Amino acid sequence: MTDSNALQRQTIAFIGGGNMASAIIGGLLRQGLAPAQIEVVEPFADARTRLQSQFGVAAHEQAGPQLARAELVVWAVKPQTFRQAALQAGGHTKGALHLSVAAGIRSDSIAAWLGVDRIVRSMPNTPALVGKGMTALFARPGVTAGDRELVEQVVATTGESLWVQEESQLDAVTALSGSGPAYVFFFLEAMTRAGVEMGLSAQQAHKLAVGTFVGASELARASEDPPQVLRQRVTSKGGTTYAAITSMEQDGLQAQFVKALHAARARARELGDEFGA
Repeated sequence: MTDSNALQRQTIAFIGGGNMASAIIGGLLRQGLAPAQIEVVEPFADARTRLQSQFGVAAHEQAGPQLARAELVVWAVKPQTFRQAALQAGGHTKGALHLSVAAGIRSDSIAAWLGVDRIVRSMPNTPALVGKGMTALFARPGVTAGDRELVEQVVATTGESLWVQEESQLDAVTALSGSGPAYVFFFLEAMTRAGVEMGLSAQQAHKLAVGTFVGASELARASEDPPQVLRQRVTSKGGTTYAAITSMEQDGLQAQFVKALHAARARARELGDEFGA
């Protein structure tokens, strides 16, 4: 039986108070958690001031005994600082469930640094900032069914989630959805530029491009047909869309794009090798 009220009873600590932590904190507060249920460790004074003024949560410069009351610890640190942060905080968080949102750092490394096995590793993305995130999750053997449910409730405050069975799949997730918003913004840049070159204002081109991505994404979500079929339906032979798609195919754009995602996955693996245990 699920416990829909489990989240409201939690005390949650965040190690790192950047954009992703802020997205989750904002979501938790909207779900009814009190600011007093949230602790943040954030070394930068400006960020601590922002967290305190924006959310009313306690923000500390360093890890300390205050973390011992947390049932869930969310690791929202950069890969290169994770080990140091874990060694500083780990002595206070042995009894907690741990959720990592750090790119690349494998759960074996996290377990070694913290001395625990109740670890869920995740890969979110920046649309979490507006409640439209996509997060993949991987659980180590020490994670219980109740732990999984709690993590799902936390992540649900920022958007959707899915579980993967193999941790190595998170490298592919990083390439696809973790880095994915940047690809969308890249194409939005190009569409806006083209619109301006063809006589539209920058504001007009931007609105048209963004609206097209939003609408096409919603259509893909609502449809049972794969993207290839949806594309074919708007690509009449000899028409304007056909001219654009043919130009991109002649330039090998799809193959180059797929190659780029493989490069992102390779870098995700390198991060784990470089900054892991």
